Amino acid sequence: MFNSEQESRKGRKQSSTALRENMAGKIQVLTLDEREQLLPMLRNAQWAEVVGRDALYKEFIFKDFNQAFGFMSRVALQAEKMDHHPEWFNVYNKVHITLSTHECGGLSKRDISLATFIDQVSVL
Repeated sequence: MFNSEQESRKGRKQSSTALRENMAGKIQVLTLDEREQLLPMLRNAQWAEVVGRDALYKEFIFKDFNQAFGFMSRVALQAEKMDHHPEWFNVYNKVHITLSTHECGGLSKRDISLATFIDQVSVL
């Protein structure tokens, strides 16, 4: 029974890995039309395009470290679910976030989705 359970877990792990590889192969940089449609809403939410890099950046300021850390924990859980992780830096109550999709070398729909989620949880 232990071996069956172990084999079952191994199969699920392989399926998950195959799914990630399949998804990574399909990730594409945002088209010009997608940028014109999606980026204005993020600019309105104070996201900025990084000069010299196809990425988005935003700084969040919280009341204290506990709020900043709670925010980062919520983002980390979602990032794990999406298999898409931000570049970030935290000092006390400030969190600096940069989003870009390494698999395609620039902004993708994953970045838009994660930025939207980040904005939603930043006000909780």
